[in-house]
Amino acid sequence: MKNIPTLYEWAGDIKTFERLFARFYDKVLKDDLLGEVFKDMSPEHVKHVSNFVAEVFGGGEFYTLENNGSHAKMIGQHIGKMLTEEKRQRWVHLLLQTADEVGLKSDPEFRSAFVGYIEWGTRLAVINSQLTENPMDTNEPMPKWGWGETGGPYDPN
Repeated sequence: MKNIPTLYEWAGDIKTFERLFARFYDKVLKDDLLGEVFKDMSPEHVKHVSNFVAEVFGGGEFYTLENNGSHAKMIGQHIGKMLTEEKRQRWVHLLLQTADEVGLKSDPEFRSAFVGYIEWGTRLAVINSQLTENPMDTNEPMPKWGWGETGGPYDPN
């Protein structure tokens, strides 16, 4: 069996994710639909998202250790934001556009995994944004995303 790299390793390194999300959030802040949602984001927001996605893709525990983060903490960032499908789609569109601009790997296998995660994560963000309390237990593990399946049908329980 071949030694298959993680998505993180295939993408590059933490600088790859930092570059992607820095450029992306520059666009988001200027966007007529998303700018209002993110106008008050913390100065650490880009680093937190970069670290979170890098960790989910198999990098080190960037978000968990460097940002004292957890999956529950990330879910909590979306509670009560009342995100819409239109905003989710714009967010995804801008991120994929930015991925091309910064030269993120574009081979079919990587992009399929990347888009799969972005679709999964943004749809969860919309669902959780409609809630008033965080449904996630603080001990839930960080998600791990690889080259394959999502794990079956959606079950909110």
